[in-house]
Amino acid sequence: MNKHMENDISVAFLYGTFIGRLALKGIMWTHLDLLIIFFLRSRLSHSYMIHYAKKHGIALSMQKLQQYRTFHDFFIRHNPSIAYDPNPLHVISPCDGYLSVYDITEDGPLAIKGSHYGLEDILPCDSLATKFHGGLCLVFRLCASDYHRYIYIDDGYQHGNHFIEGQLHSVQPIACKTYPVYALNRRSWTIMDTRHFGSIAQIEIGALIVGSIVNNKENTHFHRGEEKGHFELAGSTIVILFEQDTITLLPQYASILGKEKELRVKQGAWLASRRKS
Repeated sequence: MNKHMENDISVAFLYGTFIGRLALKGIMWTHLDLLIIFFLRSRLSHSYMIHYAKKHGIALSMQKLQQYRTFHDFFIRHNPSIAYDPNPLHVISPCDGYLSVYDITEDGPLAIKGSHYGLEDILPCDSLATKFHGGLCLVFRLCASDYHRYIYIDDGYQHGNHFIEGQLHSVQPIACKTYPVYALNRRSWTIMDTRHFGSIAQIEIGALIVGSIVNNKENTHFHRGEEKGHFELAGSTIVILFEQDTITLLPQYASILGKEKELRVKQGAWLASRRKS
């Protein structure tokens, strides 16, 4: 297994064992996650915040950590100094995370992380989903150590946000192989008409213990590199759908197309280019 696709011990227990799956159902049925969220938003979580930062190698000084009152404040911290590739013809990563890439075929399901999805499972609007047949699906899996704010990848116009209430499964590989996570989890989707890459669909997907998905705007114009929104409290996923023949992946990302592989990407990094007409 690719080392980037390994699972946390606790997640492996919850999804990889019979007892763990029973415990997971109990957590979801009793909404125990709400108690965890309450703790993470309280000042009692301050010491856990410091442990979390050390465990996941988050490069913040103790002096900086002390400025955050709660784990929640720390987790949604803002970093205004992040740079992005300035070439407008380059597709950039909206976030930190691990990237996997898949073809969108008209006559077959999307095979993502061991589960199979119809395009309408991820983008639940048939009339819009057909726009992306023959295109590319980019999946960004954010980890605990990642910066959980995400940016726009181009200039353009964003249509409305569509929120779908759902469950909060983990997005780690073993969870995705056990359940069709991207069709079950809480998510928000929107269509964006971009200046250089045509119409794209972006879907933000919540995960285990994620309190909410916060998007900053809708039905308005946006600019490349501008913050689009953020996740709260835990790892999450962003899916971007591109229309057919609009972009060409860089060789390293083309090499993992349709494979059970992920490559590390940083927010603002160059991933693909506009395809020449």
